[in-house]
Amino acid sequence: MFKKLVLGTASLLALFSLAACGQSSESKDSNNEVRTITDAQDHKVEIPKKPKRIIASYLEDYLVALDEKPVAQWTVGEGRIQHYLQDELKDVPTINYDLPYEDVLKLEPDLLLIGSNGTLEGGKYKEYAKIAPTYVVKNGEGVTWRDQLEIIGNVLDKKDQAEKVEKDYDQLVDQTKKDLGDKIEGKSAAVLWVTNNSAFMVADNRSSGQLLYNELGFEVPKLTKDISEKATADFSQVSLESLSQLDADYLFLVNSDSGAAMFNDPLWSNIPAVKNNQLFEFDNKSSWLYNGPIAYTKIIENIRDVLK
Repeated sequence: MFKKLVLGTASLLALFSLAACGQSSESKDSNNEVRTITDAQDHKVEIPKKPKRIIASYLEDYLVALDEKPVAQWTVGEGRIQHYLQDELKDVPTINYDLPYEDVLKLEPDLLLIGSNGTLEGGKYKEYAKIAPTYVVKNGEGVTWRDQLEIIGNVLDKKDQAEKVEKDYDQLVDQTKKDLGDKIEGKSAAVLWVTNNSAFMVADNRSSGQLLYNELGFEVPKLTKDISEKATADFSQVSLESLSQLDADYLFLVNSDSGAAMFNDPLWSNIPAVKNNQLFEFDNKSSWLYNGPIAYTKIIENIRDVLK
C-alpha cells in the first residue's frame, strides 16, 4: 500500500513538472512570437512581435509617426540628415543611405525596413537577411506616403495608430482649406528648390506638389504642368528664363544655396511672385524635400504661417 502511494505521488509530481515545463515553453514562445508577412518583393519575412532595434533608412518619418525610434537614421554626405525629425532623433546615430553591410552588422538590428529597391541591387537582400528579418516596403512610381505608412503600420502591428495618423492629417488639411479659403481658392502656387545655383521645380503629382494641388487645392501653373509631363523625379530642373514667365500667385522656395548668383539676376527679380512679394522662403532644414505624414504636416504648418 505504501509503495503504491509513493508511486502515485511520484506520478503526480511528474505530471505537475511536465505541466510547468509546458507553461514555461509556451511563455517563451509567446515572448518570441513572430508573424510571417510577404513584402514587396515576395519575400516571406518573419517579423518579431515587438522589434526593439529597427533600421529603416529614409523611412524614419513613418517610424516617428508611429512612436518608434530607430537605432540609426539616414544620412547622405556630410551632415545631410532629415533635420525636421531631429526633435525625436537628435541622439540617434547616422548610417549612410546605402546601408553598408558592416555598419548594419555593428548595429545589431532585429528588423530592417528597406524603402528602395535600388538599395538591394547586387544581391544585397540575402546578406541583410542573414543579419535580421528584412522587409522591403513597396516603393517607386505611384506609391504615396499613405501607402507606405499603412504598410509599415501593418508590419509593426500598429494598423490602428497608422489610421489615426492619417485621420489627424486629413483633419488638418480640411481645417487649412477652411481657414485659408480666400488665400487658396483661385490661386496658383509653385515650389522651387535652389541648390548649386540651379533651380528645380516640383512636379504636380509628387512630393509637396501632391500636397499643394491635389490636397489643398491650389491651381497648377502652366510651367509646372509642362514640367510634370516629363518628370521622372520629384523635382525637375528648370531654367531661369522659364521661371521669369512663371504665372504663379505664390512661390514657395526651398533654398539650399543662399549665395546663388541667380538671385541677383534681373530674370529672378522679374518672376511675378517675386516682384509681388509673394515669395516664401524656407531653408534646407525644412521638410519640403521629403515625404511622410510628419513632413507633410510641417509643410502645411509652414503654409499656414506665411499665408495667415
